Amino acid sequence: MVRRNPGELALVTGMTIDALGSGMYVPFSLIFFQRVTGLPLTVIGVVLTVAGLAGMALLPLAGAAVDCFGARRMQLIGYAVRGLGFVAYPFATSLPAFAAVALFTAAGDRAFPAIQQSLVGEIATGADRDRLNALGRSLRNAGLGAGGLLAALIVGLAGDTGFVITAWLNATSFLVAALIARRLPRRAPAAAVNAAPSAGPKTAAGYRAVLADLPFLSLTGANFLIALGYSALSLLLPAYAVTVLHAPAATTGGLFAVNTALCALGGVPVSRWARRIGRRSRIAATGAAVFALSFLGFALIGMVRPGSVAVLVVVLVGMMILYTAGELIHSPAASTLAIEAAPAELRGRYLASYQLSWSLSAALAPSIFTGLLAVDGSLPWLFLIGSALTGAAILLRFERRRVTAGGTDIAPSADTARPPTAATSEGRPSKVALTSPRS
Repeated sequence: MVRRNPGELALVTGMTIDALGSGMYVPFSLIFFQRVTGLPLTVIGVVLTVAGLAGMALLPLAGAAVDCFGARRMQLIGYAVRGLGFVAYPFATSLPAFAAVALFTAAGDRAFPAIQQSLVGEIATGADRDRLNALGRSLRNAGLGAGGLLAALIVGLAGDTGFVITAWLNATSFLVAALIARRLPRRAPAAAVNAAPSAGPKTAAGYRAVLADLPFLSLTGANFLIALGYSALSLLLPAYAVTVLHAPAATTGGLFAVNTALCALGGVPVSRWARRIGRRSRIAATGAAVFALSFLGFALIGMVRPGSVAVLVVVLVGMMILYTAGELIHSPAASTLAIEAAPAELRGRYLASYQLSWSLSAALAPSIFTGLLAVDGSLPWLFLIGSALTGAAILLRFERRRVTAGGTDIAPSADTARPPTAATSEGRPSKVALTSPRS
C-alpha cells in the first residue's frame, strides 16, 4: 500500500487489528456471550438489543464530542472503552453486571463508525477518501474472516475456555489498535479552529445545523432505505434459503464466505473502477440499483423453485456475487459523499447523524423481514427492491453539486488526489454540500 497521507498507515493498521479481533466473536456472538457469562440466550438477546438501542441514542453525544475534542482523541477513547468491555465480560456473570458491561461496550461500538469516518475526513481528501473507505471495508471483511477462523481454532482446542481466551484476545486487539492510533497526527478540534478569529463566519451551532440541512437529511434518508439491503445478508437470506427454498443449511455459510472473500479482495479495485461513473452520488445510486437487481433475482428464485439442489446453489451464488457487487460499488462512494457533505467544524455531528441511518435500519430490519416473510417468501425482496430504488432516486435527485473552493462531488482519480494541507477546507464548510444553502 502506498502511504499517501500522514497518519494513513496508523489508521489502516488499526482498522486491520480491530477487524481481526472483532472477527473472533462476531460469528459466534450469542453463543459467545452465553458461554462467557453463563446467562440464558433469551436474556442475553434482550440485554444486547436494549444496549444497542441505548448505544444508538448516545450517538449524538459522540458526534458532539468529536467536534469538541477531535476525532483522534475520541478514537483512542473508543478503542479503550471496547477493550475494557471485553476484558470485563468474563466476570459479568450476573444479569446487572452483564447489562452494565454490554451498555458500556455498545456505546463504544455504535459510536465508532462515525468516529472512524471523521478520521478519514481529517486525514485524506478527494479520491484518497474513496480509496480509504474501500480499503477499510476490504480489511474489515478480511479481518472478520481471519478472526473467525482463529476463534474456531481456539475454541476447538480449548473448549469453553476458548471463549474466554477469545474475549481477552479481542480486548487485546482493541488496546493494541489504541496504541497504534496514538501515532495519528494531532489536530486541533474543528470546533476550536472554527472559533479562531481567522476562521470566518461560524456555521449554525450544534445539531440545529444538521436539522436545517435538508439535502443532508435527504442523503441520510436515502442511506437508510439502501442500508436495509445490507441487513438482508445476515437476517433475511438465511431464513429465506432454508425455510422457503429448502436449501441445505450449509448453503448460507457458503454464501457468507463468497461475500466475505469478494469484499476482501474486490473492494479497492471495484471502487477504483466505479470512479469512471463520475459523481459519487451516481456511483452510490448505481450500487443501489445493482442491489435491487440482486433482490429481484432472489425473489425470482423463490417463484421458479429450481428442482435440483445443485442448480439452486449455483443460482444463489450468482445472485450473491451480484449482491456483493452492489455493496462494493455503493459503500465507499456513499461514505465519502457523507464525509464531503459535512462542514469540517461539524463533521462529528453530521457523521453521527448519518450513522443513525445505519443503526436504525439494523434495528428495524428484523421485524420488517420476519413480518413480510410470514406473508409471502418473495415479499421481503420486493420491499427491498422498492427501498433500494427509492434511495437511488433520492441520490440522483440531489446529485447537483455546489462548487466552493473549486470542488465538486465528482470522484477524482487517485492521481489527482492530494493530501490535506493548510489550505484545505478544515475549519470551514466542505467543498461539497450537495444543494445545501451553506456557502
